[in-house]
Amino acid sequence: MTTNLEAQSAMASPRRQKIFISTGEVSGDLQGALLIEALRDRARDRNLALDITALGGPRMAQAGATLVGETTGIGSVGIFEALPYLLPTLRLQRLAKQALDASPPDIAVLIDYMNPNLVMGDYLKTHHPQVPVVYYIAPQQWVWAFSAKDTQRLVRCSDRMLAIFKAEADYYQGFGAETTWVGHPLVDRYPAPADQAAARQQLGLPPGAPVVTLLPASRRQEVKYLMPVLLQAAQIIQAQCPEVTFLLPVSIPSLQTSFEQGLADYGLRGRVVTDGSQAAIAAADVAITKSGTANLEIALMDVPQVVAYRIHPLSARIAHYLLKFDVPYVSPVNLVVNQAVVPEFLQWQATPEAIAAAALTLLQDETARQTMRSGYAKMREELGPPGACQRTADLILDALAEPQALELA
Repeated sequence: MTTNLEAQSAMASPRRQKIFISTGEVSGDLQGALLIEALRDRARDRNLALDITALGGPRMAQAGATLVGETTGIGSVGIFEALPYLLPTLRLQRLAKQALDASPPDIAVLIDYMNPNLVMGDYLKTHHPQVPVVYYIAPQQWVWAFSAKDTQRLVRCSDRMLAIFKAEADYYQGFGAETTWVGHPLVDRYPAPADQAAARQQLGLPPGAPVVTLLPASRRQEVKYLMPVLLQAAQIIQAQCPEVTFLLPVSIPSLQTSFEQGLADYGLRGRVVTDGSQAAIAAADVAITKSGTANLEIALMDVPQVVAYRIHPLSARIAHYLLKFDVPYVSPVNLVVNQAVVPEFLQWQATPEAIAAAALTLLQDETARQTMRSGYAKMREELGPPGACQRTADLILDALAEPQALELA
């Protein structure tokens, strides 16, 4: 029989629950960190203590996760681009599997990072079928699935899918997945337009001078294939607008030297920013950026932008001619509203001249800037209401409690 003292002690001591999170790349590390913060906040309300282990990056570690492996530096886009990261990825997966076997979690959360997470999901279902698997920020199969097989595999390894885009939720529900649209977590991170004056003061920039922020790379392959194009575009802009200042924020410290060398090699007036990208974006009149999550961040900060992307030429030809890769948009900003809010220049269209012309238009034409910002407002509405991370955390903790409820029944 449980005594009153034992009952009081149980109430005072939170139950410890083990959560395993798997993600990769810089954007996954950010989303994982935001989720961990929300999980810890919601767990306190439920008198739960969480032990979180993860495949992820420094932001997740700072938020309180114990890293099994560091994945922010091994991401890639394209067939040939992925080859150098095959062995490092396999080593990390082996470490993660050993950690799962040594101490199976109470629940597993997979975030984006499709191919590695498919492996982790399959392993969990085969070797630890008692562990509920939640897929959060499901891969964008609804945009560029080459076949239905990967989608079906995603659904099979997931007990629950939490979608950040409405179209994503509809797509996976069509494959029979138990899916909930939670909204986009960046809405909370960027609730209002950026304060340009404050950002410029923070960075020691004059209030009225034109500023262009370049976000060319968060992967090694982008330093090779995309960054030179953006730097050449910057040269063209500088020739027509000599008073411009260029900022290059660094998301991965290992890329800092490449960024600094790029500024010097191309004779650009500006500097590398090492203490976070938010101020560098907020200070800008225009951002020129690679395609990815950064597009949404820039849009939510209300900064006009030009988007570009390039991969290995052979990877691009295989995708185009053999795999018949053909999508209306690549930038998440355009995908959310299904219209061309921001200009996109991909592969062969991503020339320095085209990128520079689009950026100069945004620098010099207030009507073009306001038109883009109207599109941003529509995009923000489509991303859902604030509180996405909190809703996601509640759903994960609810799923965590379900097996215990069944055991007690």
